[in-house]
Amino acid sequence: MQTRARALGSNTSALRTLMKRCFNACDAYGSAPGEEAKASVQASLREAFSKIDKAVKVGVLHRNNGANQKSRLSSAVRKVLEPAS
Repeated sequence: MQTRARALGSNTSALRTLMKRCFNACDAYGSAPGEEAKASVQASLREAFSKIDKAVKVGVLHRNNGANQKSRLSSAVRKVLEPAS
């Protein structure tokens, strides 16, 4: 039982880290837009989506929770990359 809890904890920790990295990349792009920052935002979003999908597949996250997290990330990225006209 202890190893299962440890595995779940490490997955959720890595998931939170990737999400924070994506949000930080969005903030960095918002303050200093550029091609390198845009690539960083897109790469961090891809990594976070992949980790969320894997967490749902393994059972670490419920699928609705995973969908909510992906929605949160994509709306933050959309807000930064496509500002309201």
